[in-house]
Amino acid sequence: MGESRFPPAGIETKSFGHTSQGVAVLAFVLSNGQGASVEITNYGATITRLLVPDKAGRVGDVVLGFDNLSGYEKHTAYFGCVAGRVANRIARGTFVVDGRKYSVPVNNGPNSLHGGLRAYDKRIWKADASNTPVGPAVRLTLVDPDGSEGYPGTVNVTVTYTLTGDNDVRIEYHATTDKPTPINLTNHSYFNLKDGGSSGIGGHVMKLYATQYTPVDPTLIPTGRIDPVRGTPLDFTSGKPIGRDLQATGGDPYGYDHNLVLDSQDASLAKAADVYEPDRGRHMQVWTTEPGVQLYTANYLDGSFVGKTNIAYQRHSAFCLETQHYPDSINHPNFPSTLLRPGQAFRSTTEYRFSTAGKLPF
Repeated sequence: MGESRFPPAGIETKSFGHTSQGVAVLAFVLSNGQGASVEITNYGATITRLLVPDKAGRVGDVVLGFDNLSGYEKHTAYFGCVAGRVANRIARGTFVVDGRKYSVPVNNGPNSLHGGLRAYDKRIWKADASNTPVGPAVRLTLVDPDGSEGYPGTVNVTVTYTLTGDNDVRIEYHATTDKPTPINLTNHSYFNLKDGGSSGIGGHVMKLYATQYTPVDPTLIPTGRIDPVRGTPLDFTSGKPIGRDLQATGGDPYGYDHNLVLDSQDASLAKAADVYEPDRGRHMQVWTTEPGVQLYTANYLDGSFVGKTNIAYQRHSAFCLETQHYPDSINHPNFPSTLLRPGQAFRSTTEYRFSTAGKLPF
């Protein structure tokens, strides 16, 4: 028994089908021999499965997604993908760099969201898997040409996923450019630590290491202010069930879709969040070098997306913690800058750390 129940540590490479244009897509399954495994496809640099043990030692999938490539091609929920060149929103799809105005696709009301119409989530990345001293890893690279989706500069992007022996999923981002351009990269996994999306996430207990947030207008563009979370539904500083103030967020549909300003602002790897699901006992920590995190509670899922194991994903059946720079930063000089210039390198690290506990561990 013991470790023999689990796949051995290593990497499995397999087909993930062909795109509608007939291009072959691969999936890489990283296993650590301790029960944890993560499957990543080079379509969108997407996490398609993430299996971790619960407090009884039973392994289960904790992310939403599709069983096949066509689901990712057809739908725009951003399940598990890398969002870019600029994750989150740009107001009215316009920004100015060095006196020149640029326009990018408007695909979310009046604004641009997650890089445009055919952004990083819809691209095929080059992939190279290897066993490292820390654990199995897959390195994905993308050359995003000058003018792609309206953005200036050819950008070379690398995203490396590593699964450690401690059940940590580490994501390392690196990017360079030959012209000044905004860069904001994140992973858009939808988590449900109980059952991978069969039920709601209202009972998950969340603590966020953020005492401030960026208020937004009705189209979810920041006003430019940075306000305290105290006295608002966004106050997770002491930890609380996600469902407690969910309806108090307002909106139609209601729910969280807010950028939290993390307490750590010095680009060091620091804790952004703790999440605990009491029934299965899974505990997830989020650590990041980023200054913000977007909390999103799957407000726009409505049962029309049928995902893995034939689950029709419902509203509030998952949460996202998208580590990032703030939305629309390129248009707000008082926000941490997303502008990358030639000769500079964008670097970012986020870790999802999984463990189990019989009671609330924070």
